[in-house]
Amino acid sequence: MNVTPSQHSWCCCAVLTTLTAAYLRSDEFWGAQLFPSSVLSLSYCLSVSPSPPVSPSFPALDCNLPSSQENTGVPHSHRPEKNITDLEKEAGREIETVTDREPQRDWEMEQVGGRSFMEVISEKYSPENFPYRRGPGMGIVVPAGPQGSPMKDRLNLPSILVLNSCCITSAGDEGEIAAFCAHVCELDLSDNKLEDWHEISKIVSSIPHLYFLNLTTNPLSQAVLDPSCSKALVRVRRLVLNNTKVSWETLHTLLAEMPQLEQLFLCLNGYDTVSHSSVRCSSLRLLHITDNNLQDWSEVCKVGAMFPCLDTLVMANNHLSSIRGSEETLSRLFPCLHHINLHNSGLNSWGDIEKLNLFPKLDEVRLKGIPLLQNYTNTERRNLIIARLPSVTMLNGSDVTDGEREDAERFFIRHYLDFPEEELPCRYHELVTKYGKLAPLAEVDLRPRCHAKVEVHCEGKVEIVSIRLDQTVSGLKKRLRSVVQLSPNSMRLYYIDKELSCPFGPEEMKYSTRALHSYSIKDGDEILVVPKSRPQSTPPAPSSSSSSSTPLSPSL
Repeated sequence: MNVTPSQHSWCCCAVLTTLTAAYLRSDEFWGAQLFPSSVLSLSYCLSVSPSPPVSPSFPALDCNLPSSQENTGVPHSHRPEKNITDLEKEAGREIETVTDREPQRDWEMEQVGGRSFMEVISEKYSPENFPYRRGPGMGIVVPAGPQGSPMKDRLNLPSILVLNSCCITSAGDEGEIAAFCAHVCELDLSDNKLEDWHEISKIVSSIPHLYFLNLTTNPLSQAVLDPSCSKALVRVRRLVLNNTKVSWETLHTLLAEMPQLEQLFLCLNGYDTVSHSSVRCSSLRLLHITDNNLQDWSEVCKVGAMFPCLDTLVMANNHLSSIRGSEETLSRLFPCLHHINLHNSGLNSWGDIEKLNLFPKLDEVRLKGIPLLQNYTNTERRNLIIARLPSVTMLNGSDVTDGEREDAERFFIRHYLDFPEEELPCRYHELVTKYGKLAPLAEVDLRPRCHAKVEVHCEGKVEIVSIRLDQTVSGLKKRLRSVVQLSPNSMRLYYIDKELSCPFGPEEMKYSTRALHSYSIKDGDEILVVPKSRPQSTPPAPSSSSSSSTPLSPSL
């Protein structure tokens, strides 16, 4: 029977109202004064059910307590009890109760025998555990299965399936996978127990639009791949095989049947060599092969031969000690390479860095944590690398601007000014031709002065005093108390700039909280101390002929 949304909403409200009214008559309400979990669970079940069975009619609702029970005086314990079944009958139909039902998360619990792919998605995306559509995807309606079947009436599967750590060991029924996953385009099966390529191929071949497959941390080291199974991955464009210990022979079989593969991840597989292959994967643009044990550049050459159109090569955390090969060999090795990552490699020669210039299209480089750069500051590292790699426009994730490049190249010239001729790199002569032979930069200390030696004049006496410029006028008066034998409140101070004293004369230091460095005091300037008992109109000029008989030793 077809039920409109308005009829469905009215039916749900009618059922809940009837159950609530009936429950108000029961002893359980008078004892607990709370709605039981069964009623609340029922309301949730009815609210999310897509198409519940509805009875065409309902009994009249009476929410008032019978008068016969209000004044009977019968204890509540002696009143007849009504169980859940009685309440359902009052609603006019049989209703499946959900009193003790709790969502089961069995797919997160590791099973000794493993589970199938179909079992996991049937449970994870069932209406009880995944009641609403989340993100792109669609709900799939399948016929009701036999009694006890794990098949649900409706599954809400997104187009991106994440089934990591579900203890999956097999595919399950391929027909069911095809029915449920026809719209899926990305599949994450990481950290499961898939160790048979035949089971993987059954899953992938049943998902026609799949282009991303993640098999990270599945035990595939001993798995043998039949060429017929590898054909199931023909449409996959991004393949993640991190920490699977998959062999190079298996990879060669896969690559031969994956003409659309664009991104390949082979991290944490313990590779110390690369197996040579006659198969060329010209579609691959990005290769992550980090955290392996590759040490010899000849292994990298095999990678270049296998993936001739590679755009991005990420080889961080390997143990490459050098980049070897002639100019002709290196220029042909990666003709399309734009980005290379050599973080934490063992490169220890500037010659290795300069060989990166032989890759004709390289413009982005990542070089951190290599032994060669350990003795330089961060600024020196960046300047020296930029100057040696003229084609690089991005270094360690930061853009190299034209201004930064010019500063780096000028720094490079000055860095090698004192090196002997035989130790000068070729890049030095190229930059000298461009900028000329630059003189060393003048060392200018722009830090504010902390001390100054001044002449303190007081009533014809002169003392050479070293004063701190970070103190205030009030602090200076306290320091001069022992020099001029006057209390701070009994003295006036005048500052005399020897360079500007003729046109401006002495400047009274009248503000006790003003810092001395704001007067721009220099060595050789004068401080005139005048007792306050003397008239303030015209301060006496210091006597230039007088000199200190005993210089003041401590700094003030």
